[in-house]
Amino acid sequence: MDGSKKQKLEDIYALHAKSLYHYLLRMTGSPQVAEDLVQETFVRATISLSFYKNEQVKGWLFKVARHAYLDLWRKRQRWKWVPFFDGMEGLSSPYGEPESALMESEAKGGVEQMFRSLPEDYRTVIYLREHLDMSYKEIAESMDKNESQVKVTLHRARQRMRKLREERDGHNDGMDER
Repeated sequence: MDGSKKQKLEDIYALHAKSLYHYLLRMTGSPQVAEDLVQETFVRATISLSFYKNEQVKGWLFKVARHAYLDLWRKRQRWKWVPFFDGMEGLSSPYGEPESALMESEAKGGVEQMFRSLPEDYRTVIYLREHLDMSYKEIAESMDKNESQVKVTLHRARQRMRKLREERDGHNDGMDER
């Protein structure tokens, strides 16, 4: 890698590593896994830098990060059913510790739990739009969708969150009346 490409990659890392980390942390719930996935994202970005087109860098990096996350998630899903791991202690989930996640979600009023119950594409579109304030064009690029699909997905994700919130609030009130 020549000096200019190396410097360009270092600049890109300095600009986007923190936002990628926060996105991946939100998706995985684990600081260690998020750090690993940020590193994986930049390894993949370094490898594919020669194939990089004139897309927006931010959108392209989030696309690479999302694919790294999905690859890890699929890999973990395959291993989930292997009996060898059923009784093993000391294995950590890529999504954090269940007990601390439960306590944290209760402390936050269940919003995090509701967010995690959404499908991956809903979580991604909400996070990229609401937390990172990415444009529809950038989100479309990072999710391999067109802008209309992004808008529809975001609308549906918000509706699902609203419905989950209503069910949670209505369910809690209904339990006390019986």
